[in-house]
Amino acid sequence: MSAPSECRYLDSHEWHRPEGNVVTIGITRYAVDELTDVTYVELPSVGADVSAGESMGEIESVKATSDIYPGVSGKIIEINEALADNPGLLNDDPFGTGWLVKIEMSDASQLDKLMDADAYEKKYPSS
Repeated sequence: MSAPSECRYLDSHEWHRPEGNVVTIGITRYAVDELTDVTYVELPSVGADVSAGESMGEIESVKATSDIYPGVSGKIIEINEALADNPGLLNDDPFGTGWLVKIEMSDASQLDKLMDADAYEKKYPSS
């Protein structure tokens, strides 16, 4: 699966899909393939403030535990509660039903520092 062009990407394999002043964040197919079967997802609470580049949660799999990083700062306005009962949604549909959080951005210009889809795919060809 190729990286969706409407998203921006971090080297740590989080995708960011902006819609106005809100950004939805998830992990890429590349990350899912590296982690293998996801067994648990720890997400921040709704209302929590997060900072670009600082861990906001963890994803556990049969292979590893990985931190989740936002590429933007802001306030968590929604989390994907379905992941609590079915963390495998990340494996099944990482760019759709497997999204992680929605953040109301405090500075949307931070998205400009993230990779576009072409740059991400060149750096991680199997994405």
